[in-house]
Amino acid sequence: MNYSVAFPSPVHDQVARHLIRADRQEDLCFALWNPSQGRDRLSACVTEIVLPLAGDREVHGNVAFNPQYFARAIRAARGANCGLALLHSHTGPGWQGMSGDDIRAEEGHAAATMAATGLPLVGLTIGTDEAWSARFWIRDGARSYRREWCESVRVAGRRIAATFHPKLRPAPGHRDELTRTVSAWGMKAQSNLARLRIGVIGLGSVGAIIGETLVRMGIQHVRLIDFDRVERLNLDRLLHATRMSAAKRELKVKMFEREFSESATAERFKIDALPYSIVEEEGFRAALDCDVLFCCVDRPWPRYALNFIAYAHLIPVVDGGLQITPAEDDRGLKRATWRAHVAGPTRRCLECLRQYDPGFVGVERAGLLENPGYIDRLPKDHELRQNENVFGFSLSVAALEMQQFLRMAVPHPGHSDVGALTAHFVRGVIDSDKRPCDDRCPFCKIIAKGDRTGINDVTGRHEVAERMRAEVPESRPWIGVRTWLRARLGLR
Repeated sequence: MNYSVAFPSPVHDQVARHLIRADRQEDLCFALWNPSQGRDRLSACVTEIVLPLAGDREVHGNVAFNPQYFARAIRAARGANCGLALLHSHTGPGWQGMSGDDIRAEEGHAAATMAATGLPLVGLTIGTDEAWSARFWIRDGARSYRREWCESVRVAGRRIAATFHPKLRPAPGHRDELTRTVSAWGMKAQSNLARLRIGVIGLGSVGAIIGETLVRMGIQHVRLIDFDRVERLNLDRLLHATRMSAAKRELKVKMFEREFSESATAERFKIDALPYSIVEEEGFRAALDCDVLFCCVDRPWPRYALNFIAYAHLIPVVDGGLQITPAEDDRGLKRATWRAHVAGPTRRCLECLRQYDPGFVGVERAGLLENPGYIDRLPKDHELRQNENVFGFSLSVAALEMQQFLRMAVPHPGHSDVGALTAHFVRGVIDSDKRPCDDRCPFCKIIAKGDRTGINDVTGRHEVAERMRAEVPESRPWIGVRTWLRARLGLR
């Protein structure tokens, strides 16, 4: 099991103002956190700060807290059904180690915290440059607790900022393959960018381009989640798809695992190919191991699940979409628009952006979107029937999504949040929507709640995904030879 900590940016800014003192003395406070259990990683989502009152602590260069402060923090944690974290500052920059006093303070309160909250004590240290280190105190015997270092601490909001454990996620070295990339923003930015664990949800025309871009930029760990197989109708818009992969009905994740491994430029490259839907428990939990997610699906239920993850689990979701309207009587193109935006704390969510209709989430969960009779009864221009796509426009969607991601992840002198962007092909303009979520948005109420939102209908059974995994394509060894010969002869 790996461990991490995540802050929504408003909470992080509040605690940084308290801990990083102008007089350069150390300080401390407690915080409440909710668990976010992924497939391979447990994250502590920090939801609230318990600031000290007069007499709660003693600041004298170093800092110590008094028993009444710990007791008050424990009561707050129990009342909110949360875990407890102890946060303090050091007077240097970067990832911080622990002094003997630090270890004794945290280890000495680990048992009482576990007994009162049922969750491990989390310790965090902030440096003068707002870099964090963190650890979980895990019970491994009677009155015995061991320290498990977190691999990363991330802050989600207008930007995605992360600090990485220097051994658990070591910085990449120089590689000739990335010379031009590094020259654009420098080795420090590349080091932080490369160590983000990024998930691509959906490997259609946009997701394939996003994945290819990520692996060529030196991202070290990419996780692919898609249950679908390659078909002939994918050949006009799916990167790396061939007549051979379509004839074999190869799982998309397997095809892209192979192709992206060949394209990758990172030295310690890892790719996970998972044939699940994001709305299946396996796919959902695998997504929670990521630091950033790209939403490349267009169905309402998966978008609802990813929107939930962005706020409850503090994992920013880069989303986009494409809408094409053909002219009447096959006379060309009437209009085309595409969008890209980031969902997460301080940003407008996918539901408020009208990227999906919440009424259709239950319709899809009931399996009606796979029922031809239900779809046939819908008007021809209904959003659930629209499936027009052109590879050239998919390139534009992927480019706009990648710009949103880089604007959030790479330091630059501009604005990290320019709002939701909508490009209009006919008019040749891009609109920006910087409005916050609607007043009654339900997702603003679950920020940093992790697994403790009380909402239990995000995942469920996905029969199409199950069918795709169970399918055994007909084994015909001569397909490869026939396809090669037809390609050589220029035949269809």
